[in-house]
Amino acid sequence: MKQIEVEKIIVPIAASDGAGVKLKRSIGTHLIDYHDPFLMLDEFGSENKDDYIGGFPPHPHRGIETVTYMLSGEFEHEDSTGAKGRMSSGDVQWMKTGGGIIHSEMPAMTEGKLHGFQLWVNMPAKFKMNKPEYIYIDAKEMQIHKDDDKKVKVIAGKFGEAEGPIKGHNVEPVYLDIEIEKEKEFTFNLPSTHNSLIYLIEGEVKVGEQNHNPIKDSTLIILTRGEELKVSGLTKAKFLLISGKPIREPIARGGPFVMNTKEEILKAVQDYHNGTFVK
Repeated sequence: MKQIEVEKIIVPIAASDGAGVKLKRSIGTHLIDYHDPFLMLDEFGSENKDDYIGGFPPHPHRGIETVTYMLSGEFEHEDSTGAKGRMSSGDVQWMKTGGGIIHSEMPAMTEGKLHGFQLWVNMPAKFKMNKPEYIYIDAKEMQIHKDDDKKVKVIAGKFGEAEGPIKGHNVEPVYLDIEIEKEKEFTFNLPSTHNSLIYLIEGEVKVGEQNHNPIKDSTLIILTRGEELKVSGLTKAKFLLISGKPIREPIARGGPFVMNTKEEILKAVQDYHNGTFVK
C-alpha cells in the first residue's frame, strides 16, 4: 500500500464573514484556492461574543454544498424553503444549495464559546440547478468508534463498525472527527482516487513516515495521494480528516455562487436581484 504523506502545510488566514464573524480561512485563499472538490474551509470560534454575535444574516447560495459542523455553541438556522432549526454542539447540517437558497445562520447565544467549521463542497454541473436538499445530523445519532488510543466520530464514510449517514454521494466523501491520545496512532485506508486533507484543531501530530515541519493547532495539511494514512499524536490531539473524489470541472466563483462559467455567475446575480432566484 502506498503511504500517504504531507504535501503542503498551510496556516489559515484571519478573515471575517457574514456580519463580522471572525474566522480562520484555510481553503479559498491565495495560498490554496480549492482542493477539488473542496472550495472553502473556515474555522470559526471565540469566547468573545463580539466576535460572533452578528452571525450570518440572510444570504444566497447556488451551486455548492455547505457542511456546517458545530463543536460548541448554538446556531439558529432559517431559509427560503421554510426550514428552521437550531444547531447545537456536535450537530452537522449538510446543505445542498442546488439552484438557489437564501438562508441565515445566527448565534442562539449571547455569551460562552462558539466553535465550529464550515466546508464548501462543489457540485457537478448536472446537479448545480437541482432543488435544495438538507441532511441534518443530530450529535446524539452520530456513530462513534472508541478505544484506548482514539475516538472517531463519523460524519461521512466508515471507520470500524461506525458509519456516517451521508451515503450515495457523488464525491464519495469521508469526514471524520478524530481525537488521539499522546504517543498513539490513527491509521486509515483512503481511496487513491481521492483528494484528502487534515485540519488539525488542537495538539501536535506527525503525518506519514517522512519528516515534515512541525504541525500544531489550527493548521491545514494537504495530503498526497495514496492508500494508507498514519497520524501519530506527539501530544493529545484533535483533528478532522476530510476526503473526496475530485469533480474535475471548470470552476467560476462569484461570492456565494460557484458555477462552471462566468455567464452562469452573472445569471445567478441577475436572478437574485430580479427576485427570481428561489424557485
